[in-house]
Amino acid sequence: MPGYRKLGKTSSQRKALLRNQITALLYHGKIVTTEARAKEIRKQVEGLIALAVKEKDNFEEVTVKAKVARKDSEGKRVKEVKEVNGKQKKVTVYDEVDKTIKKDKPSRLHARRKMLSVLYDVTEVPTEAAGRKKGTKKADIVAKLFDEYAPKYASRNGGYTRIVKIGPRKGDAAMEVLIELV
Repeated sequence: MPGYRKLGKTSSQRKALLRNQITALLYHGKIVTTEARAKEIRKQVEGLIALAVKEKDNFEEVTVKAKVARKDSEGKRVKEVKEVNGKQKKVTVYDEVDKTIKKDKPSRLHARRKMLSVLYDVTEVPTEAAGRKKGTKKADIVAKLFDEYAPKYASRNGGYTRIVKIGPRKGDAAMEVLIELV
């Protein structure tokens, strides 16, 4: 007897389905699915949040020098004409800026990579540019786990999700539930 539900799918289909639903749950905060799927999702989500809570303060802040393109009043890059190899070329002007970044310690880096092995990439598309690639950006769900969920659940010992029964689905009478982060 396995320690998990097979959900009527092959192993690769089941893993993909669970990864997709886990990513959606962490991105949106709640999803509607069947009861069996929700119980499987709950196990993995609780583990990811517990890992984030454990490693939330395990980093150091480092100041680094970075080159940043100078921009004009319209937000466009400033270019100046320089002579390169005897030819006139327009070259972007860069300024050096001190930036403070979070540098993960080894155990937090390992936790981050374990999370990335489970979660899919999420691309946010602005509503006015729906269907276009312009203006899209990647949502960092791992950073959301560390920065939002870990401090929120730091004082809590498990039980980060709630399953609320909605009722039977119309097509096949499967019990539908709402799984949400508490």
